[in-house]
Amino acid sequence: MLLGYFSLFASGFIAATLLPASSEVLLLALAQQGYAPLWLWLAATCGNTLGSCVNWYLGKELLRFSDKRWFPVSPAQLAKAEQHFKRYGSWSLLLAWLPIVGDPLTLVAGMLRVRFGLFLLLVALGKGARYALLLYLARQLFALPAVH
Repeated sequence: MLLGYFSLFASGFIAATLLPASSEVLLLALAQQGYAPLWLWLAATCGNTLGSCVNWYLGKELLRFSDKRWFPVSPAQLAKAEQHFKRYGSWSLLLAWLPIVGDPLTLVAGMLRVRFGLFLLLVALGKGARYALLLYLARQLFALPAVH
């Protein structure tokens, strides 16, 4: 039983990094098997939020290398990302769970030195709400078994 929660934590963590992965399928499969929704929510939210924290840290540290030839982002791309982020502000971190744009958003937040406490709060709220909604919808749509 504990292995399921740990697997979901790990899946959420990997899914939040820049690596292509998804934790939603595992979340729903474990819910279908009768795992406790609260513990599923906690494992997925914590793992996914921690993965985003890694992105924030990488973004913060990555700027030290912006003058290197191999740096993966051009000054123009960096300026454009900064402009978009500043237009929508830190509140956009509530959407860090979105596919395709969410992970780079957390990286850019680190590059722009968004205060870590604010980053953590907004990312955790957004990701937690997403997992709560998924669990709620799964319960409503698929008549999941009772919690054990």
